[in-house]
Amino acid sequence: MTKLELVDVVSSKAEITKVEAHKVVDAIIEAINEGLAADGKVIIPGFGSFEVRTRTARVGRNPRTGEQIKINASKVPAFKPGKAMKDIVNRKKK
Repeated sequence: MTKLELVDVVSSKAEITKVEAHKVVDAIIEAINEGLAADGKVIIPGFGSFEVRTRTARVGRNPRTGEQIKINASKVPAFKPGKAMKDIVNRKKK
């Protein structure tokens, strides 16, 4: 599902215009990004949690030349689905 398809679904389910739904989707994404930047964690019960994880510095290889390169430490966002989401995704079709 793309962002535009998500906007269509939100518009339909919330019975609002697509312009309003687009603003809602953008606001949710912005709020999650701000929460991760500020606190490092955003928890949405029944959906899942977003958190910032730290990757340590390591040595990698350039696949083209085989030369060793240093990969700096970094922070990356991660998502862990909640139980309700896992149950929906793993529900067997009849």
